[in-house]
Amino acid sequence: MKLQAALKISEERRELNPSLTELLSVLKDQIPKKSIIETPGGIIGRADVLKFLRAIPDGSIDLIATDPPYSGMNQHLLLGKGRIVGKYKDRGDGGKWFEEFHDTPENYHAFLTECRRVLKKDSAIFLMFDSYSLLTLGAFIREFFDVKNIVVWDKVSIGMGHYFRRQSEFIVYATKGKRPLVSRAIPDIWRIKRLVRSPYPTQKPVELFQAMIGSVFERGKCANKTVLDPFFGSGSSLLAAMRHGCGYIGCDVSEKAIALCKDRLKNFADHDLDVMQSMSAVPEQVSGMKKWW
Repeated sequence: MKLQAALKISEERRELNPSLTELLSVLKDQIPKKSIIETPGGIIGRADVLKFLRAIPDGSIDLIATDPPYSGMNQHLLLGKGRIVGKYKDRGDGGKWFEEFHDTPENYHAFLTECRRVLKKDSAIFLMFDSYSLLTLGAFIREFFDVKNIVVWDKVSIGMGHYFRRQSEFIVYATKGKRPLVSRAIPDIWRIKRLVRSPYPTQKPVELFQAMIGSVFERGKCANKTVLDPFFGSGSSLLAAMRHGCGYIGCDVSEKAIALCKDRLKNFADHDLDVMQSMSAVPEQVSGMKKWW
């Protein structure tokens, strides 16, 4: 019985929901077919973020959860060795990681315009920010969405930084229409350990995205929902969607990100194994936070 249940779960993880099946066909008509990859339960693509978003039909997405690679802190603070994340050779065109999206007001307006367009009515968006980008770009979100709250991600262990060393980042939760949370007991401070020496630069814990998705959808009851991450990087957000039972779609400009994410999703579908994060980021003895996802 256990083997049969495991096989059923594996099969369900591999199937595209009806919305994703339609999206796959549309994307292959507008983006080079070799850049669009069907993965277990979802779709990933290698493309410029705005080009990818513009290929998605209006009102196709139920939730956006993403950690954009903001250039603001690197471009404006220029502090020590913190300017470059990863290695220059690892970016698709020979440059550094994450140079693809420059967070000027013009680019951010274009990005948010597309995010609003692709989201369904009564849907939601989670946008991650560092402190600098929150100050420079966060206010623009109100022009496109109803901002409901700002969540503080407490990374538990301290990181690098000037003046004050960083132990937090921020997540803006906003809606297009009405999108209540699954519970009124979810706090606005999430104690989830940051990853150290992870395989991918700035890799976020899967649990962080599970907390976002689980705030909006009940686990196992979202098979027909589609989660979008237009900057998936290591694929933590997409794996979180798969764990939660949702369909997913995402893009990234990096060949390395595509390869790592494709392998990561396949291993999880086949073996229930996360090859890029072996340990939980919310051990009970550290967090003290009750899970809602």
